[in-house]
Amino acid sequence: MLKKPTLARYQRWAGYVVGFFGWLTLSSLTFAGEVSREQFFSPTLGYDYPYTVYLPEGYDKQASAPYPVIYLLHGSFGNELDWATRGNLPQTADRLIEAGHLPPAVFVMPGSRSWWVDGHNEAARSAFFNDLLPHIEATYHVGTTRQLRGVAGLSAGGYGALNFALERPDMFAAAAALSPASYAPTPPENSSAMRHPAFLNKQGEFDQALWEQLNYTAHLESYRLQVTPRPHAEHSDTPPVPLYISAGRSDVYDAEFHARLLRQSMERIQPGQVRLDLYPGGHTWRVWRASLPAALNFMFQYVGETSATPAADEGA
Repeated sequence: MLKKPTLARYQRWAGYVVGFFGWLTLSSLTFAGEVSREQFFSPTLGYDYPYTVYLPEGYDKQASAPYPVIYLLHGSFGNELDWATRGNLPQTADRLIEAGHLPPAVFVMPGSRSWWVDGHNEAARSAFFNDLLPHIEATYHVGTTRQLRGVAGLSAGGYGALNFALERPDMFAAAAALSPASYAPTPPENSSAMRHPAFLNKQGEFDQALWEQLNYTAHLESYRLQVTPRPHAEHSDTPPVPLYISAGRSDVYDAEFHARLLRQSMERIQPGQVRLDLYPGGHTWRVWRASLPAALNFMFQYVGETSATPAADEGA
């Protein structure tokens, strides 16, 4: 007897179709940097882990110094092609590198079936840290230290990037969360988190306890203890992770409210190292494409830098 197609299956099929045509679009474009779609076997997942990688023009695997690397995470039900085909990452990186605003850098855009968490459907967080990072660092001439590594994402990818930075501040020099789906205490009813397999229990119901366990609010105190200097110490062993946040003013998920709440929480821990920019528009690629250059310029004040970190202010 044939199984009745579920919403998740329909969305997965749609993702394959969008991914195929997205790759056709990407392969027909010309960039200064080199963009390719790759995969490798993930022991954590038990199947191939896909990713798209951008290598800057003149990329040299034998260069004396490794390249900075930024990991860019896609949104809910997205895939590894989204940032390259819909987010204009290659064009933006080409332009900013050519203008001297960014150093030549490698951008890795991984794919995930989850919200970048070890959820009910796959161990996406564990696969990212245990499989993807070692694979990238063994395959490409990128930095393997905190100073040369950053993480960013949009929507559910912003949720994931924020969580990664809070959980492992020893690994990332900066982070960016564009319209992060980091809702507290509960996602809005129209959020895809409410129907995503990552957060659905065996009964097909939204797992509120899992959400609370994995959301950024659960990581704040541990993060604060890691990055706050101990008594009589001028600096902590692990510096804070400067954070860029953006949101659309007419976001249907009330992202501006949640972005402001996130900024307040982070400012209490690391005053002057959080920036919030608000843009006209909703929860759309128009907003994410518009905020990407600002996010990258912010991150590269810290990624690859050895000097003291500059202060960051809230934007309009």
